[in-house]
Amino acid sequence: MGEAVLGAFLPVLLQKLADPEVIEYFGRVKGVDKKVLEKWTRTLTAIEAVLSDAEEKQLTQRAVKLWLDDLRDLAYDVQDILDTFDTEMLKRRIERQQGSTSNSWISYLSKPKFNFSVNSEIKKISDRLEEITTREKHFGLKKLGVSKKPWKMPPTTSQLDGPVIGRNEAKEKILDDLLSNGEHSTSNFQNFHVVSIVGTGGVGKTTLAKDVFNDAATEQFCPKGWVCVSDDFDLLRLTTAVLQSVTSGDVKESKELNSVQEKLSKELAGKKFLIVLDDVWNTCNYDQWTTLQSAFRVGAVGSKIIVTTRDANVAKMMGDSSPHNLESMSEEDCWKIFVHHALLNNTPQDVALLKEKIVVKCNGLPLAAKTLGGLLRCKTVDEREEILDHKMWNLSNQMGILPALQLSYHYLPSNLKRCFTYCAILPNDYEFGEMQLILLWMAEGLIPQEAEENKQMEDLGRHYFRELVSRSLFQKSSKGNSRYIMHELITDLARWAAGNSCSRLEDMQNYDSSRRRLVRHSSHIPGMYDGIKKFGVYSEAICLRTFLPLSLSLSNYNYLAQRVTSDLLPKLQILATALFESISNNRAAKYNW
Repeated sequence: MGEAVLGAFLPVLLQKLADPEVIEYFGRVKGVDKKVLEKWTRTLTAIEAVLSDAEEKQLTQRAVKLWLDDLRDLAYDVQDILDTFDTEMLKRRIERQQGSTSNSWISYLSKPKFNFSVNSEIKKISDRLEEITTREKHFGLKKLGVSKKPWKMPPTTSQLDGPVIGRNEAKEKILDDLLSNGEHSTSNFQNFHVVSIVGTGGVGKTTLAKDVFNDAATEQFCPKGWVCVSDDFDLLRLTTAVLQSVTSGDVKESKELNSVQEKLSKELAGKKFLIVLDDVWNTCNYDQWTTLQSAFRVGAVGSKIIVTTRDANVAKMMGDSSPHNLESMSEEDCWKIFVHHALLNNTPQDVALLKEKIVVKCNGLPLAAKTLGGLLRCKTVDEREEILDHKMWNLSNQMGILPALQLSYHYLPSNLKRCFTYCAILPNDYEFGEMQLILLWMAEGLIPQEAEENKQMEDLGRHYFRELVSRSLFQKSSKGNSRYIMHELITDLARWAAGNSCSRLEDMQNYDSSRRRLVRHSSHIPGMYDGIKKFGVYSEAICLRTFLPLSLSLSNYNYLAQRVTSDLLPKLQILATALFESISNNRAAKYNW
């Protein structure tokens, strides 16, 4: 539902339309109405005024949703044509810096082919704007306007995850299973035992597993490793990830599963290990599991594997007949989590009066309590009541998104909305560094230069990043303090907000041609056996702005992704960011990617 981000996108677009240099360039294109930018600005400004009302009505009125979908796509197309002029302006600046007196940029704008192409695109955009304006009149949208109040950083912009609340009993039971001597092993042919944690999304499975993993009692296990599995149960990728996790270093790339398994077996042989397979989906079948666990059989008796999953059948298939079913939290525990994340050491009376409403909204999910705490922190009494009474609590369930998460996005400042929505490009359970994401935001132009505050873009990006951490939209990785991850439900939220504009390559393969055209940002985790045909979908993504291959480690960059970038992507005229990891290896290492 990419229309949700329009409120963040339109102000940036309107600012660009008002750029004197852009206006000058438009005026130099033959056949273009000199006042076309003024017309676009007036129309988009009028639409911006009713956007807040439209974003709420689209939850119950499909016609409004479709209107917003078309408006979002049109806004991107306007940005694309403005970027064409940005490119020419950049060329002009370079020529000036080099002391050139050539008027080549003027002659370029005068070429018949360029004039015809630009005139055609401008005419299409003007017609579409008129049609969108006509449709909008039928919806009776109210002009609620937009807030022009600049966003200021709250007093505290980041915090630790805090203590694990309400799971002591579950933790003790899991530790008892882990520290047993192996009598629960399901077969005489293996020395390890699977301990599974089963529960719904957002109930705290990963948090509990992390607490157990870091407990002093598990220091008897060596080596220890943690791997995020998610929906892509690729045996070579997972085996390589397990090997890398238990060796605590980069693993040399290999295209042979047997080779990686032999190395893993050698690493685990005779050792009492503890490995966490976090977030296993039902994409894992028995044959795949049998192949993956073959390297675990050589470990010492008492070795353990912790599995977290939403599906009890996955736990049973992996050999755990008595999984630990994680139930929803009590209202009192949800309240404690909320208080911690709302930074309420001494709970004010006005907040205590809202306790009953707050715990009901959490619905027994610690993720909802954390997110709601971050949302209501630093709010006034009236603002808290407005949020808790918002009609989205009753409507957003229809979208498959937790109400607390959707409202957390709804109340983000526009600059943070744009940065968060871009994160929809990241694969499930992808671990990222702070500066890695900031550099991507900068490359996409999502961080404005605030000269009046004399701040570097990197510093402003850090403020954005840490504010998203404080709202529990980003959280520390289970592997180390320098890495971050988005909970799977938060990733769902980002994809809901981005709509078709952000998509993984794997998802694009299931799209039709018209939907592929709408994709602006795409990512892919290269596989060892990828074929060039797999990337053919990009030939239809004619408006693609970003192609981002994301490797498991900087040393495991895939050659085929380089070939795709050199052979296929140059045909796409709008591409702005590609091979960012490869290009930025040196800088990435400096900032601990």
